[in-house]
Amino acid sequence: MPAIEIQSVSKRYGAFTALDNVSFTVEPGEFFALLGPNGAGKTTLISAMAGLSRPSEGRIRIMNHDVVDDFRAARMSLGVVPQELVFDPFLSVRETLRFQSGYFGLARNDAWIDELLFKLGLSDKADANMRALSGGMKRRVMVAQALVHRPPVIVLDEPTAGVDVELRQSLWVFIRELNAAGHTIVLTTHYLEEAETLCNRIAMLKKGRLIALEEKEKLLAHSVAREVSLKLSAKLPPALESLKVREENGRVVLALAEIAQLETVLATLRTAAVEVRELSVGETDLESVFVRMMHGGSV
Repeated sequence: MPAIEIQSVSKRYGAFTALDNVSFTVEPGEFFALLGPNGAGKTTLISAMAGLSRPSEGRIRIMNHDVVDDFRAARMSLGVVPQELVFDPFLSVRETLRFQSGYFGLARNDAWIDELLFKLGLSDKADANMRALSGGMKRRVMVAQALVHRPPVIVLDEPTAGVDVELRQSLWVFIRELNAAGHTIVLTTHYLEEAETLCNRIAMLKKGRLIALEEKEKLLAHSVAREVSLKLSAKLPPALESLKVREENGRVVLALAEIAQLETVLATLRTAAVEVRELSVGETDLESVFVRMMHGGSV
């Protein structure tokens, strides 16, 4: 049974299509990245998962509970950390979490609230008024609110936007602990190094359409040509000119479809009596894959 099941979901606002026939599943215990530029449809999809809007077409299930037909069970199974800092300025941090517990029918939840406050570095702010907190501290409270009912599926929509390095690191330590304990995590972020470090599988949205869905290693392995920078004793042989993408700082840069092609390049250079004085291979990262795909490339 998938933790999240998205089946042919479309969302239209008049003539504008925010989501166009999106389908994928997220398995229990996955750390899953949902990536895309602004306006790609990520938040629209999360809103539909959370029941804040209804798809124009298609179905969404959270832990096998339909978000429309079985909405109570679906809501209990999902915790969402939104992009926006939404809070009641008249409540303290602890009161905020108690109220959130009440929305889910949890009358005696103080032990878990105390643990959340400790894990998120909020214990000394428990009785502070929400409006007195810094932006980073408010973000921590948003995370605690999403977790107050212990949902098996957690969606983090830009959770580290605008926060300091210390908070970012402590937050990921806690989220990794939750994932290791069996929670399913879905992350949207513009910090692609976070997604590359944390996530096992990656989906990419562009203009409301799903354009990639792969395990991270496979996506990195075949999505972008490898660049090889060479400092040579003579000009590049004509047989290799078709691979050249640029020259920089006295080096020639070649684009290889796969790293195994480097053996052929070196053999051609030896045959032409061209000595390789320096060689470096560029590493493929998620950012380069993302940029390529958002500008019309494909996996």
